[in-house]
Amino acid sequence: MRKHLNLFFTALLLIGTVAIILPGCNRDNGTESQPTIERIKQNGVLLAGTTGDYHPLTFLEEDGSYTGFGIEVAETIAKELGVAIRFVPTSWPTLTADVLEEPQKFDLAIGGITITDKRLETMLMSEGYLANGKTILCRQADADKFKSLEDIDKPEVKVMVNPGGTNELLAREKLTHATIIVHESNLEIPRLIAEGVADIMITEITEAPYYTSIDERLAAPLIDKPFTKGFIGVLMRKGQDDLLKAVNSTIERMKADGSLKKLHEKYGLVYSFE
Repeated sequence: MRKHLNLFFTALLLIGTVAIILPGCNRDNGTESQPTIERIKQNGVLLAGTTGDYHPLTFLEEDGSYTGFGIEVAETIAKELGVAIRFVPTSWPTLTADVLEEPQKFDLAIGGITITDKRLETMLMSEGYLANGKTILCRQADADKFKSLEDIDKPEVKVMVNPGGTNELLAREKLTHATIIVHESNLEIPRLIAEGVADIMITEITEAPYYTSIDERLAAPLIDKPFTKGFIGVLMRKGQDDLLKAVNSTIERMKADGSLKKLHEKYGLVYSFE
């Protein structure tokens, strides 16, 4: 009898312990245990990180609003989720840290973010919605001098890049002899090239046409022969698989109904290299 009573009280103790632990787990996780889209819909707003310094994909206007190709894609994603959108400032040097920050700073990041293996190691990225590749800006008078990376990779050539992104990474890897200058503001670099402060800006085929169209002193002689070929996508933290699925669904729908092509045409961009 004593043995049976001991077993009975032990069972009650175990049941009580489980009852205490399970509610505690739910409280500790809070909204973090909810699917991302459920949380976004409860809040009524999609938080989108963007740099605001990359024409024509993301640009912070003087009135505090954001415009550009990537901005319109983000607005479409929010519309299909049935929520408002709020843009949160980030920067190229802090982009990864901002995506992974605790508590979460924004739901996704958008606007000129190239899909790379390094980013995919720690984060999620959508399917590509815009073709992209590295190229250069230089002065119109120097356009015939620069036909390849070899022409650029010389000590007398000053190459200017913005910090922390794939432009700086390419310069560090491929231009080991050129003089590399890191300048904080991506928006200022084209003007500095035109004024002769540096000779070359490492940029991308999405960005270069904008600057040559607004400043006749600039040229993009290698725009049809990019050093790299890849795609731009939407960046987010791991664990947000439901949001990733929704973003990809929006991109696929925009491709299928032609709205993505119209958006490319509006901003003078192309989807693929074909």
